[in-house]
Amino acid sequence: MKTLVRSREFWLAVIIAVMIVATNFRSPGFASPGNLASIFNDTAILLILALGQMTVILTRSIDLSMASNLALTGMIVALINAAYPAIPVPALMVLAAFCGVVLGAFNGALVWLLGIPAIVVTLGTLTIYRGLIFLIAGGQWVNADAMSSSFVQLTRTDLLGLPLLSWYAIVVAAGFFLLMTRTSVGRSIYAIGVNPTASIYAGIDVGRTKFVAFCLSGMLSGFCGYLWVSRYVIGSVEVAKGYELTIVAACVIGGISIAGGVGTVVGAVLGALFLGVINSALPVINISPFWQMAISGAAIILAVVLNARGEKRGGRVILRQAESAS
Repeated sequence: MKTLVRSREFWLAVIIAVMIVATNFRSPGFASPGNLASIFNDTAILLILALGQMTVILTRSIDLSMASNLALTGMIVALINAAYPAIPVPALMVLAAFCGVVLGAFNGALVWLLGIPAIVVTLGTLTIYRGLIFLIAGGQWVNADAMSSSFVQLTRTDLLGLPLLSWYAIVVAAGFFLLMTRTSVGRSIYAIGVNPTASIYAGIDVGRTKFVAFCLSGMLSGFCGYLWVSRYVIGSVEVAKGYELTIVAACVIGGISIAGGVGTVVGAVLGALFLGVINSALPVINISPFWQMAISGAAIILAVVLNARGEKRGGRVILRQAESAS
């Protein structure tokens, strides 16, 4: 019980619950099951993207091209659907994920083989991928009237009271929980984030592991490319523009350390849900959009401070234990 109470995830869950209850006093019905399901559905894409970003941040890197990857892959599948509406939507979803993997692998290869810092690589590809959208679409948008009904409706189909979009997020979160806690890939990602040098002596290929992390990030970005275009029924160069900062914010708020090696799937999920609840609650209580941005920014700074303090306390405990042992 003490371990649970001291965990970052526990208190973040408590804060989310308090926000929901407090908002419900101001706007009865906010905490209704239907509205909470709607908030979760609205947050589903951010949740999936946060899990992809988490894998990269854990390796002491960052992927700032996720939103551009999403926009490019979304445009690709939207154009294909518009030209060939008979192609099954599941095939387009697989294609979107594959395109995302290719784009993520390009980032990872530059980081791994050329040793270029991840922030520099992904800042560059952020612009490159946006530019490619102009090239393949000729500056045009793909609107709802050009998309097939199955392409649009798949994310809206209900299953056991939840849209499929929400179920996609649940399945991805469960899969990543198993990946990060039960596989050698997950253990390697955490290990190189904690100590890259020691990981090399343990037989872990640091560069290859970072490459895998970028591929995972790219795969989820590509998959979300379809989900975004299907949900918002538009493909354009402006899709998810600036969203990369929201993705990073969800990770940081969820306790994913920007120094690498610290964070959990549960934390990333809660970080995304925190932003989802904030974005839904503030308009309900008539908070200006400008204050919404300020409050979200303050939450990010507070999360970074708490992360840093937690890491310092952990270091001091280790030193005290080492001193007492000697």
